[in-house]
Amino acid sequence: MSDIETEAVLEANEAFYRSMRASDLGAMNALWSRTRRVSCTHPQGPSLFGREAVMESWRVIFARAEGVPIHATGAHAVLTGKTAMILCREEVGPTHLIATNIFVREGDSWRMVNHQSAPVPGGTA
Repeated sequence: MSDIETEAVLEANEAFYRSMRASDLGAMNALWSRTRRVSCTHPQGPSLFGREAVMESWRVIFARAEGVPIHATGAHAVLTGKTAMILCREEVGPTHLIATNIFVREGDSWRMVNHQSAPVPGGTA
């Protein structure tokens, strides 16, 4: 894959984290696929399947706090055709998580189909 595609999917990944920091449900909604089945597993939560369940989970999270103090670091993209996987670390205050975000190419955009994060074993970065 080209550097342009890698940069584009990394930007989509960063947009995902910006939407969390801003508790912006509209921006979060715009990032998720509308043509593929989606899934999400929040840290220590159950796996959620389907757009309705995933978006409801973000609505609940955003309603609890104004902005999620999260930053992604060390993002690494693996692209295969119209699918991309981002592996990164998430820092939420003192909590360190590891995340996998999967995107698919839909037209001109990369859209999320899966987000999964979990505590880093041992709890440190």
